[in-house]
Amino acid sequence: MHQELIEDQPIGNRQVVATAFYRSPLGLLRISGTDTYISEISFVDTAEEAGNAEMSGPLSPLFIQCIEQLIQYFQGQRRIFELPINQEGTDFQHRVWNELLSIPYGKTISYLEQARRLGDTNTIRAVASANGKNHIVIVVPCHRVIGSKRDLVGYGGGLWRKKWLLDHETKILYGVQTLF
Repeated sequence: MHQELIEDQPIGNRQVVATAFYRSPLGLLRISGTDTYISEISFVDTAEEAGNAEMSGPLSPLFIQCIEQLIQYFQGQRRIFELPINQEGTDFQHRVWNELLSIPYGKTISYLEQARRLGDTNTIRAVASANGKNHIVIVVPCHRVIGSKRDLVGYGGGLWRKKWLLDHETKILYGVQTLF
């Protein structure tokens, strides 16, 4: 199944953005969205970012589904996420993020290859910048993009998390943990 980003939809008066937190093996994750889509999954590293990490009230079914799928991913039971997602961005950023969704679990491509797939190798820096603006980590797998020399470069959550995610997927896929 191929997941695709929902086109930008302005958040109307009826669409209330909520936030929940999930303590993952990589630290606290902030999950934001509405009752109809997830708009953010990001790593929380500081108390300021966490704010009040307490939940007020029950979680919506979509947030429960998101957390369950993240748990399944970390337990090695899920390779493809089935969640409605939406993040604000330009048409180009949406093309870049949709291309991220086509990178198979446990595989990597370079920024140059991603630019090539998008039709123009001259956009490599713009592609890297758009990857850096991805606010739905793990589900939109920007961690699967590496340097042209197969080196770990560029990850907003920290290179140690990128390495962990790639090692985790490699271990689940191949039974070994030797990518980096």
